[in-house]
Amino acid sequence: MDSKYLVLAGVVAVGCFAYFYFLRPKPADTLTAEKLPPKDTGSVALQLQAYERLTLLVDRIAIPQLVSRISYEGLSARDMQLVLTRSIRDEFDYNITQQIYVTPETWNAVRSLKEKNLLIINQVAALLPPAASGLALNRALLEYLMHDDKANMHELVSEALSFEAKKLL
Repeated sequence: MDSKYLVLAGVVAVGCFAYFYFLRPKPADTLTAEKLPPKDTGSVALQLQAYERLTLLVDRIAIPQLVSRISYEGLSARDMQLVLTRSIRDEFDYNITQQIYVTPETWNAVRSLKEKNLLIINQVAALLPPAASGLALNRALLEYLMHDDKANMHELVSEALSFEAKKLL
């Protein structure tokens, strides 16, 4: 019976020795803010690609580009409003995964642009008479953008995306 305890004590001693000398993390192995591993070129390439895709997204959901790209004849203002807002949401949803590659501030800027453009479209559409045409809505949107400097937020977001991408290079 005593030999069983000796064997058990020996196993425990060998296990402790192995842990302390071979398995436990040493202070030099721990990562500190100064010793973070450098970014590999693959992750930088993915980040740059995300900034490119988000720049394209920002351009595609900019109201002037939307209006010029989506101009179906014969639509009512209400129908045009639905087409424009659906297009923004679809573009955004298609690119939503890019947020994991960019800074939270950058992603918030893109999301804010989407929300602001949806708000502008809905507010301008609400000001039109019920029988207004889609062409009238598009015209009203472009006039609104011409008179409100803050409405062209897509230019600011594009510049922010470009700035962030250049920091990676």
